[in-house]
Amino acid sequence: MASLKQLIQKSRAGDQTAFCEIVEQFKAYVFAIILHYTQDHEEAENIAQEVFLQIYRSLPQYRCQNFKAWVGRIAVTKAIDYYRANLKFKREKAFSPEALLNLVPCDTWDDPEAIFLQGEQKRRIEAICATLPKIYSRTIRKYYLEEKSYQEIAAEEGITIKSVESRLSRGRKLFRQKWGRVSK
Repeated sequence: MASLKQLIQKSRAGDQTAFCEIVEQFKAYVFAIILHYTQDHEEAENIAQEVFLQIYRSLPQYRCQNFKAWVGRIAVTKAIDYYRANLKFKREKAFSPEALLNLVPCDTWDDPEAIFLQGEQKRRIEAICATLPKIYSRTIRKYYLEEKSYQEIAAEEGITIKSVESRLSRGRKLFRQKWGRVSK
């Protein structure tokens, strides 16, 4: 059996069998790291594939230091990227237009009290948006009330998609603070 150093050299030269041996040696280690962050076996397997793809692509730049630590850093980075993206997705989902408006379910639309409460809620949202700085209130209205995409907002405002994300994030934070003050 070849040493790790030999396997790395062979893999750099394009030997796929040698790289498969590296994968076999490190797959449990990589999987354990990823599973710590994801708590999901299926996602951990998907991310592990990305990790080994990254390792394969990055082997030419590897400087022959501590290979296990290098592999671990790649696994941690990919797992954290997944965790952050998943967290952002959960936040976006929790802060959907329906959650923002706290809309009454459709089956209660015939109920006059429900219709009144829904109207009150919309007025309250509009009142809070009016107190926010214009760049945030405009972005919040376009995204949640007009249901425009990040790309559409960026094009209309003449800004980058990152700026739209930033404005929505800051606007949501301000909105939540003001919503809490009004509720109390």
